[in-house]
Amino acid sequence: MKIAILIYDGMTALDAVGPYEVLAQLRGAEVSFVGRRQGLVTCDTGALKLLAEKSIDEVPLADVVLVPGGPGDERVRADERLLSWLRAMHAGSRWTASVCTGSLILGAAGVLEGLEATTHWLRLDALAEYGAKPVAARFVEAGKVITAAGVSAGIDMALHLAAREAGERVAQAIQLSLEYDPQPPFASGSPDKAPEALVEAVGGAFDGIMAERMAKLGS
Repeated sequence: MKIAILIYDGMTALDAVGPYEVLAQLRGAEVSFVGRRQGLVTCDTGALKLLAEKSIDEVPLADVVLVPGGPGDERVRADERLLSWLRAMHAGSRWTASVCTGSLILGAAGVLEGLEATTHWLRLDALAEYGAKPVAARFVEAGKVITAAGVSAGIDMALHLAAREAGERVAQAIQLSLEYDPQPPFASGSPDKAPEALVEAVGGAFDGIMAERMAKLGS
């Protein structure tokens, strides 16, 4: 099974690496990190680089195409070459998936029209701009499209995808091998659980933080 993970400057590392750690364990999985061009991309903090071992021109087809999010998503949404590639990949894929604001990229490519979808809670309403039906959920499966909420939700989505491809027992074994048993020290991982003042503070600071990160990348 060929799995193509799109990576780009300004992406959030865990959006790609979390699902990678799950999906790479599937029998016969061949995972490629794919970029607009071959070479290093800089993640949103500026401190980590990932290697796009292949360019989009080298990957015309995959069974699974996965799109991460991050503050660099706005640039990707304006890049018709990347969007055209995603449309072609989606047409031939068995599964098309996204994590966090990667769903907005899928939306810009026309993939989400009329479908239920999710994304980071602070960007949920933006899905409607692309004809999608926003759903506040950890992940949403709509036909062959699976969208995940913010960042860490990509691991949950990937385990679900693993179960759909190889069965629940295999997915459970992968989960156990990763010792993925979330027990966070705080009950503040979603706007439904976090204190209202914290939700307002994070919401108010989010755009500024993302803009600052992109500025540091020279964008």
